Amino acid sequence: MSKKISGRSLSVKYKDLKLNLLLEVTKAINNNLSKEGLLKIFEDFLRNELNIGKLVLFSNDPGNWACILKYGVGNEYNQIDVEKYLLNINEITTIHFSSEVLRNSFEIVVPVFHKTNPLAYILLGDLEEEKVAVSPAIKHLPFIQTLANIIFVAIENKKLAKENIRQVAVQKELELASEMQSMLFPSSLPNDDKMEMSATYLPHQQVGGDYYDFIPLNDSEVAFCMGDVSGKGIAAALLMSNFQANLRVLLTLHKSLTELIRALNKKVMLNAKGEKFITFFIAKYNVKTQTLNYINAGHNPPLLISGTNTMQLRMGCTGLGMLDEIVSIKEGIVKINPNDFVVCYTDGVVELENEQGEEFSIQALNNLLLNFSSIRMSDLNKRIVHELIAHKGKRPYVDDIALFGCRFK
Repeated sequence: MSKKISGRSLSVKYKDLKLNLLLEVTKAINNNLSKEGLLKIFEDFLRNELNIGKLVLFSNDPGNWACILKYGVGNEYNQIDVEKYLLNINEITTIHFSSEVLRNSFEIVVPVFHKTNPLAYILLGDLEEEKVAVSPAIKHLPFIQTLANIIFVAIENKKLAKENIRQVAVQKELELASEMQSMLFPSSLPNDDKMEMSATYLPHQQVGGDYYDFIPLNDSEVAFCMGDVSGKGIAAALLMSNFQANLRVLLTLHKSLTELIRALNKKVMLNAKGEKFITFFIAKYNVKTQTLNYINAGHNPPLLISGTNTMQLRMGCTGLGMLDEIVSIKEGIVKINPNDFVVCYTDGVVELENEQGEEFSIQALNNLLLNFSSIRMSDLNKRIVHELIAHKGKRPYVDDIALFGCRFK
């Protein structure tokens, strides 16, 4: 004759089982067991110890509910509309589903929350269709919920840990890219008896696509330029880095600015494949003849201040990389007077909006340059940045800001 297990003995058995299971799960989490390993422990307990015949488990990845565990049922449960049928359930529930597929298989829903955030929903049923309910497991439902909560919080923490590692790696890459980009800019700018130059760069992100440069050509000529890649971030910075390398090589090969622009356009088309373009301003200044030759390839027109007069340096062509070949290029030539100065800028300056959505504008920049025309170029840049900060108020920067100024003596 077989011995009957008393209710007390059965209770002790399940108590020991639960304690051992919690210990096993804790060790598994501490040993960084995979998500699949943790779910296997969970499935074995429900299937083999509690004899629950049917299970479907939906997990919440941001913006997407997915079935990550099931047994005792077919694939028809993979695409259940969790938001429609389950999202309003916040406690263990015996429910009659409006969905026929759910109604015929499941009677119990165990929600798993972390604070107010739903992590998972567990649907439980029994393989033996003649049974009306899964009553043998009902008294263990709170433990099932607790166990699932421990496992899913651990899984979420693993996701967060991986994301943190990814973000640290990305941050290091950005820091390296930022250091590399800073090497693109000239380490020093002239301030002598011929000219005084100053520049300011405020990237919207750690790296950006704005660029300025100063390049001595010979004893009597210098070149300076400013460019802006469409788009932002690392991709824009990489394209601009490549552009700078090409510019410095091609400047030695082409004495004509028109030839230079055509050659640069081909390089941008080759490297960007039509997906990005560069607006670009370049000028050559001859200190002996005091003549400025320039081409503006679709860039914001630099402002040349001569006394109380302003000239916008607009002559040029379309941006680089917009067309396979630039047909028409016009080169500007300007006679420079002592104490004239030019300020180059990117669209992040004049298009910066205030809290009312009003742009700073080229007119405001022009007025500012006229009002502070006598101060040093470095101080003028600081004044412009100060006015930009005052203009934007609490609104964030949405684009890179670059300024390059040159006063001719």
